[in-house]
Amino acid sequence: MAGSRLPRQLFLQGVAAVFMFAFASLYTQIPGLYGPEGILPARRTLRPQGKGRWQQLWETPTLLWEAPLLGLDTAQGLELLSLLGTLLALGALLTRQLRHLLVYLLLWATYLSVYQVGQVFLYFQWDSLLLETGFLAVLVAPLGLPPNHKQAPQGRPGGVSPHEALPFWLVRWLLFRLMFASGVVKLTSRCPAWWGLTALTYHYETQCLPTPAAWFAHHLPVWLHKLAVVATFLIEIAVPPLFFAPVRRLRLAAFCSQVLLQVLIIITGNYNFFNLLTLVLTTALLDDTHLAAKSSTSRRKRTPSSWPKALLAVLTLLLELAVYGLLTYGVVHCFSLEVDWEQHIVHSRTNFTFHQFSQWLKTVTLPTMWLGAASLAWELLTALWRWVQVRGLLQKLCAAVQLSIFGTATVALFMISLVPYSYMEPSSHGRLWTGAHRLFGTVEHLQLANSYGLFRRMTGLGGRPEVVLEGSYDGLQWTEIEFMYKPGNLSRPPPIVVPHQPRLDWQMWFAALGPHTHSPWFTSLVLRLLQGKEPVIRLIQNHTPDYPFHKQPPTYVRAQRYKYWFSHPWEQGQWWRRQWVEEFFPSVSLGDPTLDMLLRQFGLQDRSPPRARGSNNTLTQVLHWVRKQLSHLEAPTLLWGLLGAVGAIKVMQALLGLQALPQTKEEKHKPAPQEDSVAASKQASPAPNISSSSQTPRRKK
Repeated sequence: MAGSRLPRQLFLQGVAAVFMFAFASLYTQIPGLYGPEGILPARRTLRPQGKGRWQQLWETPTLLWEAPLLGLDTAQGLELLSLLGTLLALGALLTRQLRHLLVYLLLWATYLSVYQVGQVFLYFQWDSLLLETGFLAVLVAPLGLPPNHKQAPQGRPGGVSPHEALPFWLVRWLLFRLMFASGVVKLTSRCPAWWGLTALTYHYETQCLPTPAAWFAHHLPVWLHKLAVVATFLIEIAVPPLFFAPVRRLRLAAFCSQVLLQVLIIITGNYNFFNLLTLVLTTALLDDTHLAAKSSTSRRKRTPSSWPKALLAVLTLLLELAVYGLLTYGVVHCFSLEVDWEQHIVHSRTNFTFHQFSQWLKTVTLPTMWLGAASLAWELLTALWRWVQVRGLLQKLCAAVQLSIFGTATVALFMISLVPYSYMEPSSHGRLWTGAHRLFGTVEHLQLANSYGLFRRMTGLGGRPEVVLEGSYDGLQWTEIEFMYKPGNLSRPPPIVVPHQPRLDWQMWFAALGPHTHSPWFTSLVLRLLQGKEPVIRLIQNHTPDYPFHKQPPTYVRAQRYKYWFSHPWEQGQWWRRQWVEEFFPSVSLGDPTLDMLLRQFGLQDRSPPRARGSNNTLTQVLHWVRKQLSHLEAPTLLWGLLGAVGAIKVMQALLGLQALPQTKEEKHKPAPQEDSVAASKQASPAPNISSSSQTPRRKK
């Protein structure tokens, strides 16, 4: 069975990269979102309740409780944690020695600390997914310094610790839960667009932040959109069970399908680090044989020579063909695929009812749990077999302790994850072991396991709703306030901002789906614009002169709701077209009774002014200096700059490694000093060939 050392290293590097993007992206937005003059000041979320220190830390696990000890307020503590998280993740990405358990524990604890005070701007599924993945990275990361591939630790066959593959299996299980649930909820939601296979005819223009490629994808033929929805159901519902297939080529096919889906989403939509994180999870489907560069001669050596191996190869091939045939038949039957050779199109429609799908889901939910349990049991047996092969009493005892700890943690996390996984099927949820429910309830606030279900319902079927803010000095002449990223100006092309997530723009998209009272933070946004607070203005336009009221705050602010559509191909110079729908937020000014009433209703009034920030603190001065140096950079530019720097350093490391390679080969063929002295002393002996021949087998070993 092929090992997973290379995929684990790739996974740890990928998690570090995603943490770096997440921390750096959030850092650029902290003053406007959580500062004293921000939309939702973070200081309001951390108020001591008279509880003990450890109880307070357990109920609200965040390192920001200790910010006052450093002379920082909550927002400054957020900046410090974001900077430290970015630097720590960058170090783990570049340096193998920093891919250590403690480093990933710090990254997870830091992001959890930020999440606790992030309020609505951090309540996204990918934030929960990053926390769950980050905790798995803590278990996957090595306890000590990563050993060299060429140097196997004594007593361990192949240099592999028995427990190493167990936590990495949880990554595969997480990927299964994410994809399978995301596919199932599209149908359990009874969304007519998903059931009618027309979801993608709306998706590209109604998603939060489309890319320029989304405009072109939107204008593809309808039959191709419907076929793409069928492919989505295939990849998200039918393919995930193959993650646990015993045949490597089936797992590789599942890997390729997941990568294809995520790459297409990245091309057509700005979903920050979510798709990158999903791609990182797919590394759990690979093994060392997939990633290692093998020569053609070494591949020939693996060709089965004995008849049992040849028979096994034939049976494996037949199993693969049976799986592919079953998937093909299932897709054709369930979606009534028919090829129209005259029009050169493929017709498709849903060939099952909601009741039939509900019965099928009720039938397969528990078996998928048992499938995961069986796969985990196999991993445990494999780990025990590796432990039996460990040589040496001390090494065996140490390996037994590690296997016990990590094996228990793996089983416990699997049991915990069954609770949120079963949310998609209520009857299965009620049949779970009560101990799993209690265990999940105990650690739920730590985000160790979460439920997922992306794109549950397709919004904007009659056009994407969009909120447009307007400001005025006299209440008669109104000027639109244009955001950097979300749609506004009809002639401006959609931006490319991945892996950055402009969290205000995202919440503006959610706010447009309902009345403004469903988004209390919007009232606070209006207040900050009337006050002319620069940190909030920078969330809208980082280049202040582009903000229409940069010289003087507007006297009045209001918001209108529009319906937006992509422009037609024959409309030159325009990417969007729109139609006014209704007033979203009434015209208000400072001191307006309506505004004051809304602020009181949502608890957004500043009853106590923030404490004056101490400027004599050295740490505060450092944070202020860093903020000043980076304030002129747009967030995507900063993140792409980090990515470019990482790429340049990686290239330099590779070049330096290639330069050192010839020297290493020469040293490898040089005899050791002791061997030189022994050979010199034996030159007079009559049988010099015996010593040389006895050294050759030792080198091969």
